[in-house]
Amino acid sequence: MKRTAIKIKNYTTNVNIVNNNNLGKRIFHILSFALGTLAFLYVLILGNMIFNVVARQGLEVHARALSNEVGSLELQYLSMSSKIDLTLSSQMGFKETKTQFAVRKPIGALSITSNEL
Repeated sequence: MKRTAIKIKNYTTNVNIVNNNNLGKRIFHILSFALGTLAFLYVLILGNMIFNVVARQGLEVHARALSNEVGSLELQYLSMSSKIDLTLSSQMGFKETKTQFAVRKPIGALSITSNEL
């Protein structure tokens, strides 16, 4: 047992520890850079979400105002449409036109000549 302990002691003093050019520091820098990037992206996305919510609320107010305006215009239309009649249209210069439609003769009205082959 003593012999193996002495061998291990001699072996460990002769072996150089591998230095990977400060691998621990490089990993720490990479992880801290990734954390900073993710924090920046989080703040950016959160800011965009807040901006979109505020913009949507403004658009909802605008949509309500437009809806009220459309309702008032519909009421004006309904009140004005009850006043429109033929005498008002003739006073405004409109004339009634006579429409002529294109008509076809029925199939039974075709004339068949007797000298057809």
